Amino acid sequence: MTDNPFAKRILVVEDDRHIAEALKLNLELQGYEVNVAETGISGLRKWKDVAPDLVVLDIMLPGIDGLSILRNIRLEDERVPILILSARSASEDRVKGLMYGVDDYLTKPFELDEFLLRVKRLLKRATWAKGREHGEPDTSMTREYRFGENRINFETQTAYCGGKTIRLTEQETKLLRLFVANKGRPLSRKELLEIGWGYSGNTSTRTLDNFIVRLRKYFEEDPQNPVFFRSRRSVGYIFDHD
Repeated sequence: MTDNPFAKRILVVEDDRHIAEALKLNLELQGYEVNVAETGISGLRKWKDVAPDLVVLDIMLPGIDGLSILRNIRLEDERVPILILSARSASEDRVKGLMYGVDDYLTKPFELDEFLLRVKRLLKRATWAKGREHGEPDTSMTREYRFGENRINFETQTAYCGGKTIRLTEQETKLLRLFVANKGRPLSRKELLEIGWGYSGNTSTRTLDNFIVRLRKYFEEDPQNPVFFRSRRSVGYIFDHD
């Protein structure tokens, strides 16, 4: 680990120990501070703890796959650069990665020099963008969202519904972002738990159902007969509106 307090922090989420160690060594030789996680769940934990300037992410990981991690991060942070490294070169995986907000995609095996160059480019682009963001308005869809008679301000984590103002918790806000980003598309319990909470898809929990009950109380005129947050039998839940 570098002693430079201004060194850029990079998180490598890679379950192949030999690849992870090689990436860590070579990135540190470039002056970066590097943390490594070998599973999807530990990767999400370290992302929250370390607040890296760049995430290098494998797709095929134990516990939670890389695309679920990508989607989880993008619910909270749209700007941190993410570079996917994967042995899966199928165009479908690339398209999914781009759709979910990845910044770059490199197929294994890869040339080390090319990898280091892409890392440098992504960090430089992120620094340039960060320098501009104070002078430009936020045009992302995540600032405010309206449906029915409801309004959600994602920036202040506040909802306005039924003449009431509700302070949303961080997890409620995250779950709402996930639903809004997937408007009209059924989300399975597995997707919601992995992306929304970072739980393994095999986790059995009533947490999700309890959150849905709360969202219906906030936003539905009749929570027992929901219009916006509906159940899909044998699938999960769907958020939709005209």
